[in-house]
Amino acid sequence: MAGWKQFEADEPAFAARVRALLDAHRHKTIATLRADGSPRISGIETAFDSGELTFGSMPNSRKGADLRRDPRFALHVASADPPEDTPADWGGDAKVAGRAVWAGELDGEVEGDAFRADLTEVVLTALNEAGDALRVDFWHEGRGLRRIERA
Repeated sequence: MAGWKQFEADEPAFAARVRALLDAHRHKTIATLRADGSPRISGIETAFDSGELTFGSMPNSRKGADLRRDPRFALHVASADPPEDTPADWGGDAKVAGRAVWAGELDGEVEGDAFRADLTEVVLTALNEAGDALRVDFWHEGRGLRRIERA
């Protein structure tokens, strides 16, 4: 699996666009899997540590228990609405999916578990340059970067 560093080395321009969205919004949403396989949505904050996408969970949190049991996750970075007068200026929204790798206990003032993201998919949804079609750029591990547009 690819960590953020590897993804960024493989697709630097695309990674920079996605990272700008990750850095622009403090609060994100993460989906994990409950013990019965049903999805759980939780709020989360992310950071880049030593070039890797990281996040944490509080002690005894359901999110942390989910990730330790089944590391699959999907992360969504919401965005503002496209500007009405210049829709092509909309930055879009980003989605990252993969597996959470337990990286130890959080150190410092906050207790809990630290995780690093191993990526399987990164998606950026925005509008094309004309602002008249949806543009979806997506990277999958082992398949590289692709783009589709839908009017």
